[in-house]
Amino acid sequence: MSASQSSMSGAGEAGVRTVVWFRRDLRVEDNPALAAAARTASEVVPAYVWAPEEDGPYYPGRVSRWWLNQSLKHLDASLRRLGASRLITRRSADAVVALLDIVRSTGATRLFFNHLYDPLSLVRDHRVKELLTAEGITVQSFNADLLYEPWEVLDDDGCPFTMFVPFWNRCLCMPDPAAPLLPPKRINSGDLSRCPSDELVFEDESERGSNALLARAWSPGWQNADKALTAFLNGPLMDYSVNRKKADSTSTSLLSPYLHFGELSVRKVFHQVRMKQLMWSNEGNHAGEESCTLFLRSIGLREYSRYLTFNHPCSLDKPLLSHLRFFPWVVNEVYFKVWRQGRTGYPLVDAGMRELWATGWLHDRIRVVVSSFFVKVLQLPWRWGMKYFWDTLLDADLESDALGWQYISGSLPDGRELDRIDNPQFEGYKFDPHGEYVRRWLPELARLPTEWIHHPWDAPGSVLQAAGVELGSNYPRPIVELDAANSRLQDALSEMWELEAASRAAIENGMEEGLGDSSEVPPIDFPQELQMEVDREPDNRVESRQLMPSVGN
Repeated sequence: MSASQSSMSGAGEAGVRTVVWFRRDLRVEDNPALAAAARTASEVVPAYVWAPEEDGPYYPGRVSRWWLNQSLKHLDASLRRLGASRLITRRSADAVVALLDIVRSTGATRLFFNHLYDPLSLVRDHRVKELLTAEGITVQSFNADLLYEPWEVLDDDGCPFTMFVPFWNRCLCMPDPAAPLLPPKRINSGDLSRCPSDELVFEDESERGSNALLARAWSPGWQNADKALTAFLNGPLMDYSVNRKKADSTSTSLLSPYLHFGELSVRKVFHQVRMKQLMWSNEGNHAGEESCTLFLRSIGLREYSRYLTFNHPCSLDKPLLSHLRFFPWVVNEVYFKVWRQGRTGYPLVDAGMRELWATGWLHDRIRVVVSSFFVKVLQLPWRWGMKYFWDTLLDADLESDALGWQYISGSLPDGRELDRIDNPQFEGYKFDPHGEYVRRWLPELARLPTEWIHHPWDAPGSVLQAAGVELGSNYPRPIVELDAANSRLQDALSEMWELEAASRAAIENGMEEGLGDSSEVPPIDFPQELQMEVDREPDNRVESRQLMPSVGN
């Protein structure tokens, strides 16, 4: 499926024009499709097609669109510095038709692009190859997003792995991925006067004020991604093994948005962290060495998310363990609204949800806390939570989010146990021991002593009064008591296993019609406000103008 880079050496062939189709690979460094085109074509036409309607319910959210807009501007400037005329941009409801028009209008004879692995992209890429090949256009694709292609990592029987640890161990035993490619020295686009660009609009008037705040905290673009990587390698990486679980400090890499949009090469990250690991190993710095191992594991989880989606395309919609299709999710839109507003009455959960709304960002430990509460305490359908993350996260990534929500809901062979509720109070003292994170995002609790900050419902009345906290008024009481939630969860699991046993018995008796497999069980519909894009809910939220993200993945 991928073209050999080694076969594409030498000077560009005279008279050959190649269109390079950019997607989630918005960089000029270590971009195999761009590098191959620059080596083998006399003229290179860089192009980007914006066709979000093709993604159905997963239309990009506001903060994700803001990042994409900035990243494309940065890419266009980089290409122009290399000599390209410009980045051709098109707005279309059909990316394949738009690409065909670009190829025809430029007189190109080849189309190069880098792989994506989600089901929609795989279908689209197949259609691109069929349609353009029928027109006599040479189409080649490359790996720019992963250390190893999904079809390269197999178990001893030649089958795909179904659990993360053996998958990642196999990856670590394979030859190191190729070294990152340098940017092309020069790109010549030729005459593009017959190929106009569309102006791409990524925000409306109501979004500009909030988007302007993002620029104070983030700097999209592949060169800024390189700076962020260097800052992490020379700073937080050393103590990553100790600090990565602290929600109240800058302790993680902040690289996930750059990786999602392909502004940062995963191969470059891998090789540079490996070099740090080797250096610290030689120095006897075991803490630094362990930090590298743990950070590389997070890169491995990103790899696994694409691997899982490629081998199990249904993972974006359905549980991978068949018995989970019988779990009686609570279809309660009131619970859902309270959760996303940060009004559950559990401070760490509420702080996380308000940070997400204000900044489009969450520390990965807090992502686990709010999603676990969503699935196990409220028992809401995990796909609702995944869709909300997609709508609101700056680094929204379908494959990674699907892996995370399936893991939390116990839908994976190596997922979390669904029958054990994580106590938000205990999680609070684990990840926010001094209450600084809660105080930052829940100003109504800012004066509470640390002793009570993660469970204000237990605080004496005099303490609440002194702190200005009125439970049920300016801060809610818990929406669900944990003991009741645990009892309800056990009942739901019992019902799930009874339904699963009945289905199995029906199949054994030849009466499976009407029960079927998970592919025949329709997913629970999204609430109305998640059909396209999340609604605006300023009530009960911290003013985002005062707050910017300080931690991340």
